[in-house]
Amino acid sequence: MPIYEYICLDCKQKTEVIRSMKDADAPIACKHCHSEKTTRQMSRFAAHSGGQIVAGGGGGHCGSCSGGSCSGCGGH
Repeated sequence: MPIYEYICLDCKQKTEVIRSMKDADAPIACKHCHSEKTTRQMSRFAAHSGGQIVAGGGGGHCGSCSGGSCSGCGGH
């Protein structure tokens, strides 16, 4: 199942939830303040094949490094 990101319109906290695609836009309560005012966010992604970025990539660092060179994103 995919991981979806939601943001709470009340407390502004982000939450990641594993849900089926059919439930992606169904209402979900905020895990932080329990508000029902949440909205699904677009997630960034990257697909790599043979050391090349084949989709996404967004031009930034990968999620496994914190701004430096790392093996997770090929040292970008």
